[in-house]
Amino acid sequence: MKSQKFNVTGMTCSACSARIEKNINKTEGIKEVNVNLLSNSMTVKYDESVLKENDIIKVVVDTGYGANVADTKKSAAKSDDKKTDAQAEFKDMKKRLAISFAFAIPLLYLAMGHMFEWPLPKIFHGDKNAMTFAFTQFLLALPVMITNKKYYTVGFKTLLKGSPNMDSLIAIGTTAAIGYGVFAIYKIGYGLGHMDMEMVMKYSMDLYFESAAIILALITLGKFLEARAKGRTSDAIKKLMDLSPKTALVERNGIEEEIPVEEVVKGDIIVVKPGQSVPVDGIITFGNSSLDESMLTGESIPVEKKAGDKVIGASINKSGYFKFEAQNVGDDTTLSQIIRLVEEASSSKAPISKLADKISSIFVPVVITIAVLATIVWLVLGATFEFALSIGIAVLVISCPCALGLATPTAIMVGTGKGAENGILIKSAEALEIAHQIQTVVMDKTGTITEGKPRVTDMVTNGISETEMLKIAASAEKGSEHPLADAIVEEAKNRNLELYQVKNFQALPGQGLEAEINGKNYYLGNLRLLNEQKININGFGEKSEKLAEEGKTPLYFADEKNVLGIIAVADVVKKTSKKAIQEFEAMGIEVVMLTGDNKKTAEAIRKQLGISRAIAEVLPQDKEREIRKIQEQGRKVAMIGDGINDAPALARADVGIAIGAGTDVAIESADIVLIRSDLLDAVTAVQLSKATIKNIKQNLFWAFIYNVIGIPLAAGVFYVILNWKLNPMFAAGAMSLSSVSVVSNALRLKFFKPVRIVESLEGTKEINEINETKNQKGDSVINKDFTNKSNNNGGNKMNKILTVEGMSCGHCKAAVEKALKNVDGVDNAVVDLNSKTAEVTLSKEVSTEDLTNAVTEAGYEVIEVK
Repeated sequence: MKSQKFNVTGMTCSACSARIEKNINKTEGIKEVNVNLLSNSMTVKYDESVLKENDIIKVVVDTGYGANVADTKKSAAKSDDKKTDAQAEFKDMKKRLAISFAFAIPLLYLAMGHMFEWPLPKIFHGDKNAMTFAFTQFLLALPVMITNKKYYTVGFKTLLKGSPNMDSLIAIGTTAAIGYGVFAIYKIGYGLGHMDMEMVMKYSMDLYFESAAIILALITLGKFLEARAKGRTSDAIKKLMDLSPKTALVERNGIEEEIPVEEVVKGDIIVVKPGQSVPVDGIITFGNSSLDESMLTGESIPVEKKAGDKVIGASINKSGYFKFEAQNVGDDTTLSQIIRLVEEASSSKAPISKLADKISSIFVPVVITIAVLATIVWLVLGATFEFALSIGIAVLVISCPCALGLATPTAIMVGTGKGAENGILIKSAEALEIAHQIQTVVMDKTGTITEGKPRVTDMVTNGISETEMLKIAASAEKGSEHPLADAIVEEAKNRNLELYQVKNFQALPGQGLEAEINGKNYYLGNLRLLNEQKININGFGEKSEKLAEEGKTPLYFADEKNVLGIIAVADVVKKTSKKAIQEFEAMGIEVVMLTGDNKKTAEAIRKQLGISRAIAEVLPQDKEREIRKIQEQGRKVAMIGDGINDAPALARADVGIAIGAGTDVAIESADIVLIRSDLLDAVTAVQLSKATIKNIKQNLFWAFIYNVIGIPLAAGVFYVILNWKLNPMFAAGAMSLSSVSVVSNALRLKFFKPVRIVESLEGTKEINEINETKNQKGDSVINKDFTNKSNNNGGNKMNKILTVEGMSCGHCKAAVEKALKNVDGVDNAVVDLNSKTAEVTLSKEVSTEDLTNAVTEAGYEVIEVK
């Protein structure tokens, strides 16, 4: 079986992709086909002995679309100035939209001017100027039709193939309106020539050029919004490729030479110096170092490497000099596999079948049949041609899918705008649509659940003060580039400690460091370092084990004889992570933690957050595979991550959610980006999706019901009984009114507010009971009640909330928190940039003046203290 990717052109809706899939699946030799509307691509698995690439292309062409074999290597390596198909489509849609509205707006003004008594030039007033009035409208409508000719070519082609879609209804409805308008122009000309002013007046009011133009313009607006969100997979691939170094320093015949990385062959000995990137995968043969593999494994702490250890291409050599033997080169490297996984996962993601297209597959042929039958029946009954034609036109105009076509894009537009207000960037309508179906949320640990940056969490001392131990440790670590060293130095800086002069600093690879301070040697590192230096552990082993079980990295601090203390460093959990996990579980969504970290750290985080399932020590390929396993169980999966290692999993998941502080590649591969890097925003995204889908269903219902009621009236069913006949002019007005109602309903999404089901651990049970019976009006009340409960931390501690002006970023947040924590009596301070507030936990009474002064001295203004 061979798997081949194809580019597909001409698709406009999910009905198109579904039809291509259906016809390809009918072909002998096909095992599997996935058509991706978003990326205009198709991946086909087929039997090479039965089918050839050209046979598959022919099936697509016969279906009414274009296709060609995709060259993935060539497309991934395109230069910046080359435009992708998605970019070209977006530019074309933007041009069509501008031209459509440039002519449709003045046409609407001209057509409706008499009705609303708007000022118009004299040449458009009076029966004698009826031809000028009518022909000008025709000339204004023509550019809109020509610009949007794609609706006609695709619409009529699919109609002739016996599978009409939304484009078919647009094409027929607007063509009918334009055709009737042209017919009216002839009648006006005839009336003027024969001085039949009654005919002139009648037909000058029966022009539907503005209906056709506005329909085309509004539908194009919807298509433009969809095109704007179309795939950026090629950008993600490009950024992935940029990670790998372009050259490698190879040792051949004892001589070092720099060659392009493409020329590296298996077995080459490659030299890597401090600060350089590893060009390909291999095994170390000489030297040792610490490598930053965070962009590939998600592990925030560099990994110590020695002879015999494996190195991964694109990882960064932090310190040390080593040589390694190339094992996996070219397309076999870990990075190349990640690139391939992102491509495959993106192209295999099936598009959502929109409800509007499902309805139109039945609705379109039914409407066409009704319009034709109504016209014929009235002609048979002896009605005039004009009467019968106006009946047919009325059916088509009132059924034209303006409301049906706007039902989805308007709600999506408002929903995505509301998401942006809440710090959630939704990159496609498909992502917003499918998020409401999510049953399992898979979260990366490092940088997603945790902050992604090690911090000092604990200090244990013996015979030395915490401050003195930290001063000495930070002085020694200042010369190190290790992230654990950065954490210790940062802690000393936060405490405003002055560091000592250091002599004879020496990094001990795989162990720690040694330094002379104030004439005395000190050691800072792991247990291996103590054993090497034969230093007595002095009963610190049990404490070290406990810290390790909590997911922290214990660093022993010792002099030449004894251990003086332990400094524990860890990647701490974000403040809102536990709350977000509880919110997902309260919504009935399973939470799974997926991490490249070791099992001990993963288990500690799992217990701390109450996650039911955690999978540790997984590579990028494993993450993608785990997502696929869950999907194979029939569950809809969302993946939340921040690193390059998460890119394949983000692309494979039904909805990929990237943390805004993460890498560009993760953000490009994801469907939704959380700007504030707050997991609670992922909860909001799911709730917003549910609200949007509910709104879309309401829109589709009313758009469809409007047609069910309007079509019999337009067809003249009530004419015989009640003498009711729907003039095409009123049919166009009714059609416009239905569009207004749909848009108005969509605008209700502007009032969307996220619901926090769980506000405190104590209130969880009560809130869940309320949640079962809550209605939309009660959501804000539930939030308010339990927010007040959550402010009570128990014991004798008190809380105060300060409203602070001037804060705008993470640095501001840190500065205000630090200033408040330094106030005597303040146990903790947490700043929320969103609400511009600082919540302070007090162990004793602290005056408002002291809190205000602390914030003011930090450079910010306190507006209110509660």
